[in-house]
Amino acid sequence: MASGWFWLSKNPEGTPISEITHFIAMPFDFAGRELVPGEQAKCASPAAAIERAQGMWRVLGHAGAAAFVRVGYPEGSITVLRTFGTVPEDFEA
Repeated sequence: MASGWFWLSKNPEGTPISEITHFIAMPFDFAGRELVPGEQAKCASPAAAIERAQGMWRVLGHAGAAAFVRVGYPEGSITVLRTFGTVPEDFEA
């Protein structure tokens, strides 16, 4: 398993077993009156993403941060694990 994501290949019948899963922490900062996303950080696990997001907010001083799971690439679903500070409504857990 590579850091931050994993891929399960096909079963013997040739159908996909799973999709790519990314655990991500992303900071947010104010630009004028709007919140803008910062650089995403891929993490090894959901717990690591939550811890990293909390550190982005508390230690690094961003306006807020979110930890989430993205399944599927390039299109897929996003599940917010936890938010810290001020984040856009889309990321409210």
